[in-house]
Amino acid sequence: MDFKDIKSIVDLMKKNSLSEFEMENEGFKIKLRRAASEGKPDEVQVQHYLPPVAPAPTEAPAAAPAPEQPAEPEIKSPMIGTFYRKPSPESESYVEVGDTVTADTVVCIIEAMKVMNEIKAEMSGVVTEILVEDGRPVEFGQALFRVRPT
Repeated sequence: MDFKDIKSIVDLMKKNSLSEFEMENEGFKIKLRRAASEGKPDEVQVQHYLPPVAPAPTEAPAAAPAPEQPAEPEIKSPMIGTFYRKPSPESESYVEVGDTVTADTVVCIIEAMKVMNEIKAEMSGVVTEILVEDGRPVEFGQALFRVRPT
């Protein structure tokens, strides 16, 4: 979110006589509060934060059997939004199971706040699994694809 977006929100608050606005998205938090009197300037607070970390379990889990081979690396969602496998409904999917990808290969789009964000593989390998259905919401850090390194 840039200054122009914040100014637009402030203008909407004034136009609609709102005294407070708060929004959290993708590690970004903004809280706007208008002063009670017109003589004072509007107060703007912008905070960046890390996603919450789950507390450690209090009981030790039962020993799981050691995996026979290492798990395949995953392409994870860098944001919260809606997952799309193709650039438009009539287009082909960016990738299918069995496709070879490089670090610069676009594998999907995640729509966040009406903005389409192309997501790149950021690794080289062969796509072995697609973990999310087209059009479904995804969370920050959620696994989208599994890739066997080449």
